[in-house]
Amino acid sequence: MKLKRDLSYFDLTNIVIGSIVGSDIYIASAITAGLIGPFSIVVWIIAGLIATVLALVFAYCSYYVPKVGGSFAFVSTAFDDFYGFLAGWSMWIAEIVALPVFAITFTRYLMFFFPNLDWMYQILVKGLFVFGLTSVNIVGVKKAGKLNDALTLIKLSPLLLIMITGLVFFAFNPNFFVSNYSPLLPLGLGNFGTALVLIFWAYAGFEIGTLPASEVKNPKKTIPKAIITGMAIVILFYLLTNFVVYGAVNWKDLAKTSTPLVSVGVVLLGAAGGIIMSLGALVSVSGSDESNFLGTGRLSYAMSIDGLFPKIFSKTHPKYKTPYMSLLIQGLIAFTLSIISGVSGLISFSVFNLAFSFLLTSLALIILTKGREKELHGQNILPWIGIAICLYLLYSTSLFDKIVGFGLILIGIPLYIFFSPKADIHHLKRLFVSEESILGRRLEKKEKFLANFVRLVHKGFRKLE
Repeated sequence: MKLKRDLSYFDLTNIVIGSIVGSDIYIASAITAGLIGPFSIVVWIIAGLIATVLALVFAYCSYYVPKVGGSFAFVSTAFDDFYGFLAGWSMWIAEIVALPVFAITFTRYLMFFFPNLDWMYQILVKGLFVFGLTSVNIVGVKKAGKLNDALTLIKLSPLLLIMITGLVFFAFNPNFFVSNYSPLLPLGLGNFGTALVLIFWAYAGFEIGTLPASEVKNPKKTIPKAIITGMAIVILFYLLTNFVVYGAVNWKDLAKTSTPLVSVGVVLLGAAGGIIMSLGALVSVSGSDESNFLGTGRLSYAMSIDGLFPKIFSKTHPKYKTPYMSLLIQGLIAFTLSIISGVSGLISFSVFNLAFSFLLTSLALIILTKGREKELHGQNILPWIGIAICLYLLYSTSLFDKIVGFGLILIGIPLYIFFSPKADIHHLKRLFVSEESILGRRLEKKEKFLANFVRLVHKGFRKLE
């Protein structure tokens, strides 16, 4: 099947949105309430602007390295395969560490219906969640278009309901919202960096939304415009949702709950609101993590076919033609981490590794643009801003993140030395790095619910024209 090769401004905007917004809003909405109070709403804006800068860095790299996307390719082209491996290795660690967050979140929202679930049953639920999604990805079940449209409405409806109900409630009871926002900064700015790290994680995914520039119409103008538009929509969505969250529930109460959207639903709609938000979270978390499992498995597969990971990661299922060993190994890791780790620690450690990979990518853009004409707006200043952002994110993570994170990155050096001389698996490598394969993997990301909703709205407007 021939894939669409001329991506428009709307196509790319939609992919950017779909790469970011999934079920993170159910996790991150109140995670910083105990750190910085209702001032978190401001941090959501700052984190969005930071993510926009880094998204443009990735997009500009894809312009100069149009055949193969990803930090591994950008950094390898700018420097060499060793630094490219470190960028890919740290990205892989970040994505692996993020997977169990959704298993933990799924279990917490399920406990709204089963509040007395003991620790043994919680482990069982996490196992069923992780290995259920692993099995789905191995079998390679494809969503039908109409079914996915229905799931889009199911996933988005609870959030839209909370958003609309909350704004109406605010219009008639402004004093209630104002009281919850007062004082705006009850704990000071001492935990600003930590809060920024945790909220920034909700914007992660923009690096997947960048495409080979050869697939985009008029890339010089389309790429920056689409990135900025897509990020603006994401920031607006997060801002409206969190405005309601922090206005409907006092920050002290938010700091005590592990299911913030349920608390908001109960305040605005009573017990029915809690049920709606819990069901919405269960569906959304499952759907988002399904695509995350697949994307992370393919990154392991990519490193393996480049000869930089053990060959076992590149084994494909004889029937389903999916990288089943990569999926099984990451499933085991995710399940183990979901039992022994907490949400905040996993997110912070994931951001540490993302920031390291983004730092190398920002440095790569400096080299990629060196000696070239000024083709893209801000291409000379953006990587330097990106470097400053990444250094601040690295600085703002915990001491544990720094020590263990750098330790794991250093472990990548002997890993590279041992595996890099191995011969590539050429036929698999050609399949993986072909433009059509890359484009197909990126287009899968539009299945995330906000992006699919935007696509449906756009389709409706076009029919009315």
